[in-house]
Amino acid sequence: MQGLALFLGKKIIRLFALLASVSIIAFALVAMSPIDPVQSYIGADVMRVGAEQRQEIAAYWGLDRPFAERFLKWASALLQGDLGTSMIYREPVTKVIAERFMHSALLMAFAWMLSGVIGFTAGIAAALKKDTWVDRLIKSYCYTLASTPAFWVGLVLMMIFAVWLGWLPIGLGVPAGVLSSSVTIGDYVKHMILPAITLSVVGIAPIALHTRQKLIDVMDSDYILFARARGERGMSLLLRHGLRNIALPAITLQFASFGELFGGAVLAEQVFSYPGLGQATVEAGLRGDVPLLMGLVLCSTLFVFTGNALADYFYRMIDPRLRLGKEVRE
Repeated sequence: MQGLALFLGKKIIRLFALLASVSIIAFALVAMSPIDPVQSYIGADVMRVGAEQRQEIAAYWGLDRPFAERFLKWASALLQGDLGTSMIYREPVTKVIAERFMHSALLMAFAWMLSGVIGFTAGIAAALKKDTWVDRLIKSYCYTLASTPAFWVGLVLMMIFAVWLGWLPIGLGVPAGVLSSSVTIGDYVKHMILPAITLSVVGIAPIALHTRQKLIDVMDSDYILFARARGERGMSLLLRHGLRNIALPAITLQFASFGELFGGAVLAEQVFSYPGLGQATVEAGLRGDVPLLMGLVLCSTLFVFTGNALADYFYRMIDPRLRLGKEVRE
């Protein structure tokens, strides 16, 4: 229990340090951006807005103040739990993120689990059937999709299953023209299938290839040879000696993919017009919505950090040497 408390304490300190660093860097990059937030805020009414009105808009949003003053004001409000008001949606940033978080969370969770299970299983199958047609098929699939952009996969899936076959909707998170009270769980799931498959298809490749190579190395090791000499064969050999040794690298890749998962969600949500955090991030960046963009940056940072922290925690659960604080030697 004491070890767990120490582990959580260190992670919390690192999280606060990371959030502080990311906030300063992100705020500075947004301030140096060539996009004019006032111009983006005005939009199509640029011809009807004079110089005085532009100054009033800049003053209202605090865009006329020096960088240091703007950052300190934003940081002090953040410490009080206020992320500001979105310039695009005219709503509190926390409300905008909360409304879109569930869509993105369900999408990424489904894709993450699907890619992990399929990738791990495919890697084991390829290793056990080394140099057979099964191994060659899985490797060809992985090598092809590892170099394929997520948005291209999304466009192909949309063309096949939404346009040609008509089995799934083309985009959006719910049916168009339907009241929110009339939308069913089936509608949400149906609209989530194509974006989720797009994310998972690309994420399968690195896990499968790494698991395959690691299991091949394990099966060629001396202790596996000794286990075979004692009469162990088949699934018993794999379950007792193989899976535990390939579990740690698989967990590393799976939880480290949180950052790639969020980045892929940005592209997938844009392709399918899916109303999640990824689409909101693109809109905030292109239209200079500083409060919303900063809120999304902190949200994505927390998301990726959580993935890495969970990986470390499961490491400790699987490998007792880490729980006891001993040095891990290969």
